[in-house]
Amino acid sequence: MTTLKINGEEKTIDARTVSDVVAHYGLEKNLVVVELDGQIIERNDWEATAIENGMTIELVHFVGGG
Repeated sequence: MTTLKINGEEKTIDARTVSDVVAHYGLEKNLVVVELDGQIIERNDWEATAIENGMTIELVHFVGGG
């Protein structure tokens, strides 16, 4: 289990990579931007980007509508 600050709230989840975090929340990969410790992570790098206790993640999920 990893303890992270996600969108301003401390959470403990079972995740080892950025991709795991996105999957944990059930977000549509094509509609999410991930910022890890102040740096935007390219979608192609999610699987290879490891996360560690104490990191800060911002998940921005785009929703269409009119």
